[in-house]
Amino acid sequence: MFRARTAAERQQLKINANRTMRLYIIFCFLLLAVICSCRADASEVKFGPLCSGNSSNRKRGCDKKYGCGDYGARRDGGKRKHAGLDIVCADGATVYAPFDVKLNGKAAPYKKNNAINDGINLSGEGLCFKLFYVKPDSYSGTLKKGQKIGTLLPMQEVYPGITSHVHVQMCDKSDPTKYF
Repeated sequence: MFRARTAAERQQLKINANRTMRLYIIFCFLLLAVICSCRADASEVKFGPLCSGNSSNRKRGCDKKYGCGDYGARRDGGKRKHAGLDIVCADGATVYAPFDVKLNGKAAPYKKNNAINDGINLSGEGLCFKLFYVKPDSYSGTLKKGQKIGTLLPMQEVYPGITSHVHVQMCDKSDPTKYF
C-alpha cells in the first residue's frame, strides 16, 4: 500500500530531481554543440576542380555570338539573365565531383532535345546544384571528391565557336560564383 513520505525523503527526492534536470540540461547543450560543429557552413565551401584540363576552374569569358559565362549575364537581348556560372571544359573532357556529392537525378537545361540536353542534380557540403551539358555515368548514388561524374557533351555541335563549358546552377538559382 501507499505510505506517506517523511520530510527527509521528500527533500531527497527534490535533490535527486534537480540533479537529474541539471544532467539533462548539460546533455542537451553537449548534443547541440556536437550537432552544430558537424554542420557544414556552405559559405566556406569551395568547389574542387570540375573538369580535366581546367584544374583552377577558370570561368568562361565572353563570346561575341553567345554572350558571357558570368552569373547574371544578359541573354536574349536582355530579356533574361544567365542563371548559372560557366566553367571552361573541353568537349569530351571528364567532369569530376567538386567534393563528396549525392547524385539526385537528371537535370535537362532545355525543353527541346539536342546533343547537349543533359545534366545532373547534385547535393553535398550543404549545397544543392546542377551541372548542365554533362552526360553522367549514373544519375543516382554517391561520389567522393575527384571521382568521375561523367563527360562533357559536344557543345560545338549546338553552339559552334562557343567556349565549351560546364554550366553550374544552384537549385535556388542564387549566384554560385562565391563557391569558386
